[in-house]
Amino acid sequence: MRTLLRTTLLLPVLLLGIAQAIAGPPERMLVFTHTAGFRHESIPTAVATLQTLATDERMVADHSEDPGAFTAANLARYRVVVFASTTGDVLDANQQAALEGFIGHGGGFVGVHAAADTEYGWPWYGQLVGAWFKAHPPGLQDTQVQPERDGRAHGTPWPIRDELYNYRDNPRGRVQVVATVDERRYEGGSMGADHPITWCHRFGGGRSWYTGLGHDEAVYGNPQFLAQLRQGVRYAAGRAPTC
Repeated sequence: MRTLLRTTLLLPVLLLGIAQAIAGPPERMLVFTHTAGFRHESIPTAVATLQTLATDERMVADHSEDPGAFTAANLARYRVVVFASTTGDVLDANQQAALEGFIGHGGGFVGVHAAADTEYGWPWYGQLVGAWFKAHPPGLQDTQVQPERDGRAHGTPWPIRDELYNYRDNPRGRVQVVATVDERRYEGGSMGADHPITWCHRFGGGRSWYTGLGHDEAVYGNPQFLAQLRQGVRYAAGRAPTC
């Protein structure tokens, strides 16, 4: 009887171990935050948020400041690479080639905020992100984020207070716009009535998702932003058909 009881208690543990072995190791995400220009104070919060999000998605998120992580062999370990407020020229030619190869083999990319203020001399990267940063109004300002689906407003706008990027051009037509911001509610917007702030697209064999939000540390406590970021990671990882 005692043996039977012990076997009954151990059976769920054994079954869980078998299921995990069949499923294989968890997918991994590389969160890269190297900066060669302005450095955002919110980077530690962005990293912690992405690591928590990864855990919730049963992924593992590694954080690195080292451009040397960008080799073909190392990137092959990952499903998604995140550039979280990187700035300036952060990769050399060989490292750039490794990222291009990663995307070419179906990898996913997520860009947060200043990822658009990165690698201006690398045209491929500009296409991957979707648009480069041009300028921003001074300080933090309040506006509304309008979610979008299939080129039309979809759902209820939600408030945001953040540093609001203007881009060198409007990426609509090259990407699928996920959300816009309302320039009528703040000063210094230069893109007019159509101001994309979050978007995604299939690119070069992989998937790319970008948001211009994420300058201010408090944004990472905004539930709508967190839901948007989660969907972006899921899209980049190939876990969601749409972004």
